[in-house]
Amino acid sequence: MPLLHTALGWVVPSIDQVVRELTAKGGRFERYPSLAQGEAGIWKAPSGARVAWLKDPDGNLLSFTEKPRN
Repeated sequence: MPLLHTALGWVVPSIDQVVRELTAKGGRFERYPSLAQGEAGIWKAPSGARVAWLKDPDGNLLSFTEKPRN
């Protein structure tokens, strides 16, 4: 049964680069109707962090987060 929450996540220096590279390799980022995500599937949290989610081949939900810039 697939998980309904993030199984594993990484903090990355550039979420735009990660999303671009994984999409080029066939990755499909998740879309959630309740979140205002940009065209690439990146959501900007109220804290300023930017997050994107992707499922691995086993259906586990993975996240990539770029911390807000101060």
